[in-house]
Amino acid sequence: MNGERSGMEIRPEAADDRAEVERIVAEAFGDDGAHVAELVRALDAAGRTRASLVAEADGVVVGHVQLSQSWVDAREALVEVLVLSPLAVEPPYQGRGIGADLLEAAVSAARGTGVPAVFLEGSPDYYGPRGWVRASGLGFVRPSTRIPDPAFQVITFEAWEPWMVGQLVPCDPFWALDAVGLRDPLLADLEQTFDS
Repeated sequence: MNGERSGMEIRPEAADDRAEVERIVAEAFGDDGAHVAELVRALDAAGRTRASLVAEADGVVVGHVQLSQSWVDAREALVEVLVLSPLAVEPPYQGRGIGADLLEAAVSAARGTGVPAVFLEGSPDYYGPRGWVRASGLGFVRPSTRIPDPAFQVITFEAWEPWMVGQLVPCDPFWALDAVGLRDPLLADLEQTFDS
């Protein structure tokens, strides 16, 4: 996969990219960086990673996105879906559209797996213009009340059918590392932003 910007490529993560990926994730998430890098490792160790992509600018890895197996607990059946997390761009490269390119590539990769939907937790101001919608509007239920409803977002694909709704159940590493939703005071601040 090639990005639209000259000198940038989006490609699957290679084994020798791992140290750079963990460094970029840690730097991109600031104070929470070590925790998010631990999530990347835990998802891989649990065998739940379905795609891991990197952005390479002029031969240097500068961004990363990961898709992990999760489920929707629908009334009719348990439905396998994907969760997009984390999405990280090295701070000096932020604001150049690299995150948007990684997001687009991840959606394409998710669609290629045949799952009916991919979920994420993030700002509707950023993800909404890129095709993501509020998941509750389609009948999906947040896995935690610590995720503000507007931040619980989804893209559905051709395989999705209206019965495939219910609570999103992220895979174990998200729970084991307390990586579902935000804890206060960040949660309270975010809720005020969405409510205003």
